[in-house]
Amino acid sequence: MRLSRLRLNRTLLARQHLLERSRTTPAAMVTHLVGLQAQEPLSPYLSLAARLAEPDPWVVSAALEDRTLARVLSLRDTVHLHVPADALTLPVWAAPVRERELRASQAIGDARTVDRAAFAAAVREVLADGPLGQRALGAALAERFGEHTAAQLGQVARVTEVLVQLPPRGCWKPAGSTAVTYDFAQRWLGAPLGEPDVPGIVRRYLRAFGPASAADVTTWSGITRLAPVLAGMEDLVQHEDADGRRLYDVADAPLAEEDVPAPVRLLGLYDNLWLSHAARDRVTTPEARKAGAGPNGAQLMSVYVDGWLTGFWQVRDGRVAIEHLLRRLTRTERTDLDAEVARTEALLAR
Repeated sequence: MRLSRLRLNRTLLARQHLLERSRTTPAAMVTHLVGLQAQEPLSPYLSLAARLAEPDPWVVSAALEDRTLARVLSLRDTVHLHVPADALTLPVWAAPVRERELRASQAIGDARTVDRAAFAAAVREVLADGPLGQRALGAALAERFGEHTAAQLGQVARVTEVLVQLPPRGCWKPAGSTAVTYDFAQRWLGAPLGEPDVPGIVRRYLRAFGPASAADVTTWSGITRLAPVLAGMEDLVQHEDADGRRLYDVADAPLAEEDVPAPVRLLGLYDNLWLSHAARDRVTTPEARKAGAGPNGAQLMSVYVDGWLTGFWQVRDGRVAIEHLLRRLTRTERTDLDAEVARTEALLAR
């Protein structure tokens, strides 16, 4: 089947639960989406609020405390919020991505040459008595590898080991410091690191982001050489986009119609909705993304109207501040945006 850009747009929004909000649990939604971007602590709360009918940030925060959700470096070597099973397997799958960062990161510098076996043993020794803050971890490693700085060694530990960021980091309105504290994922979550089921991960991606190409799965995950994996999965069906590019999909996943209404939605920084396809054009255009670029290329939080990136917003003093709209809204769209703003402000006030 040849799928138009609009039909792919509506299908993505449907699979992301951005056409109709779901009454599922936060953990179930995090599982369905194969994690939520959590580089910024507020982002996963906004992602869930956009997708859940009855979002409760305190439930998500409590899940971080009771270890039924965890923050860990995984996809694209960025922090994601995951359920424990994914927190213990996706970072293992994504180890090549972290290796690329180890080789390229200016923050790591020549500490990348540290003896890896000796370094891993040192990290185990340093964390033997329990979790440590990022600075304390780096300082303890610097006592053992004095030719490198504590900051460099802390970064090496961050990318060579599977470490969870412990609460209160990422919690909802935490009291006191939210400085990063690390522990081994397997110790914090009470289970060993697991071997990833790559075809299973690909199927889950397609259920949440498909139909998609091998290049799309690479953009989402950071993992390369996936074309043979998809080509070898005989249970997948194949479509084409408007330009004739091959798209894979799970056979029983629904395709939305072009004329399905798409309500206004407010999303946080770096939501995977727009980061997870090679051209990043399922819900955006290059011109729209450029309009929201901030310092160092950071994207402002995004406004979607009729299924497309249409503006940008920030939180100011607990309120939603619409920074820029890319076009004039209709009266109905403006009313819908006002309702979404009010809903988001109610969340921020909790």
